[in-house]
Amino acid sequence: MTAAATGPGAAAPRRFVLEASIVAGIVVCDQLTKLLVRMEIPLHDSVPVIPGLLNLVHVRNTGAAFGFLNAVEFPYKAPVVALTATVALVAIAVYAARLSSHERLARIGLALVLGGAVGNLIDRLTLGSVVDFVDVVLGGWHFWAFNVADSAITLGVAAMLADMIGLDRHASSTV
Repeated sequence: MTAAATGPGAAAPRRFVLEASIVAGIVVCDQLTKLLVRMEIPLHDSVPVIPGLLNLVHVRNTGAAFGFLNAVEFPYKAPVVALTATVALVAIAVYAARLSSHERLARIGLALVLGGAVGNLIDRLTLGSVVDFVDVVLGGWHFWAFNVADSAITLGVAAMLADMIGLDRHASSTV
């Protein structure tokens, strides 16, 4: 082994391999599914998967999460939303990099959030809106359409909440 491989910075790149793999995997899955939707389902069309429960749709979200600001129009909306998402993405990345290596659940949660945020940011920058395609119907009520990135963000937040309440820590058996 060379001195460069054993130096103080050698462990740092390996520390983020899992997180980087999660981020990359989410971005690839997200972008591939959105590409398939754009190619196969015309805009505003719906394809029933499980009638009365699940449809594949092709809709565009120009707003933020869960359609927030989707119906609001203002000058430079697309760049403002993209810039806001970029700032949030950088803040999350900086926070994630400061977590210790033993905070595994929080690190995985943040990687899921980052992967989802990057996937949706790519849409905002290239299309001016986010492609959403999963439409869940419960008793005639349609949940907001979502995508792989949104699912990753939701799972990531759940993982971070689980970490905050200590679900990944073992309770001590000593009194």
